[in-house]
Amino acid sequence: MDKIDRMRAFALVAQNASFTLAAQRLGRSSRLVSKYVADLEEALGVQLLNRTTRSVSLTDAGATYLAMCEPLLDGFDEMEEVVRNAQTSLRGVIRISAPTGFGSLRLAPSLAAFVEQHTEVEIDLNLSDRRVSIIEEGLDLAIRIGPTRDSSLKMRRLGPMPLIVCASPAYLERAGVPAHPSALATHECILDGNMSDPAVWRFDVDGNEVVVHVNGRLQANAPAASARLAAAGVAVARCPAYTVADALRSEELVELFAEHRVTPYVVAALFPQNRRLTTRVRALIDHLASDDLICNAGA
Repeated sequence: MDKIDRMRAFALVAQNASFTLAAQRLGRSSRLVSKYVADLEEALGVQLLNRTTRSVSLTDAGATYLAMCEPLLDGFDEMEEVVRNAQTSLRGVIRISAPTGFGSLRLAPSLAAFVEQHTEVEIDLNLSDRRVSIIEEGLDLAIRIGPTRDSSLKMRRLGPMPLIVCASPAYLERAGVPAHPSALATHECILDGNMSDPAVWRFDVDGNEVVVHVNGRLQANAPAASARLAAAGVAVARCPAYTVADALRSEELVELFAEHRVTPYVVAALFPQNRRLTTRVRALIDHLASDDLICNAGA
């Protein structure tokens, strides 16, 4: 039995805390994966996993072994891919997670251009407005907007993403145009459920950060929904620029306090710290970083 197969089986069991999920990822039976791990433990003379009928967890020796074997497995995969791609085009599957709105409007056209250029690359795009775990869900890459909360991930910046505070002309005519960001505290505002503190909006006034605590009866976890609610005239919204760019151009929405925007969020590509990027994933990140559709996401 190949040691690489045993190491790969162990790593997948450890990463997923499940023999069943590891077997599904490998395309093997759970019984065979269990045998791979048992043979590896016997060869090493140590127990790598604690097993109960309900859970699987790493022993101290298992955690040490996992930290050392993951880079080796990634390096082995990259070595094979580099040699293969030296004579052929890029090939293989890239699994990506992205926010629903941005993934549909901005990312999808860029991915289409990439697969048109690299005809043997397959894209598995998973759109969700929740922050999925890249490692637990077996993803190669996550495209995210905003601050990075997971220190176990590496980040490559793709482009800026301003947050736009806006309202419809009908709302402003009815409720009045706020003269200062602090006046938003008395307005009906739409809260973004993706934010860690959706009721706190920040502004830059004369070089100083002004924190405004807003209120509202409406909360949405999809920025596109917030933009549509604002366009319907029910409240003020704060949305990533890509969701309101068309509505601002058509004057369906009006931006408020453009001169007081805080430092914009960024669009970023995230991937695990301890994972060596495959050639195809690295090529995709380079493509996204150079694509005006992504880099000018705030336009």
